[in-house]
Amino acid sequence: MLDKMGVNLEEIPDVEEVIIRTATKDLIIKRASVSQIKSKGADIYQVMGEDVEEVIREKPKYKEDDILLVAQQAHVSSERAKVALEESGGDLAQAILKLSS
Repeated sequence: MLDKMGVNLEEIPDVEEVIIRTATKDLIIKRASVSQIKSKGADIYQVMGEDVEEVIREKPKYKEDDILLVAQQAHVSSERAKVALEESGGDLAQAILKLSS
């Protein structure tokens, strides 16, 4: 009946887990069953699972401006500055000193 309406429903095989990431938390759905529904140019995914784990995401203790400042002061790439800020817990001075020595 769905085929007559232009809807195609398929089970996605061998799904181990599905992670839904928001700005504040991750929802981890283990042993998930996922179906893909295709209808008139739109794809819809239906996720069902028994074991859902909610993990609160920590906000970084620094901002993008902090990364740029550390990168400029220590004369390094933004990637290295970001790593230094993560390792220093967001302490700008400590990150710059670590990269400068």
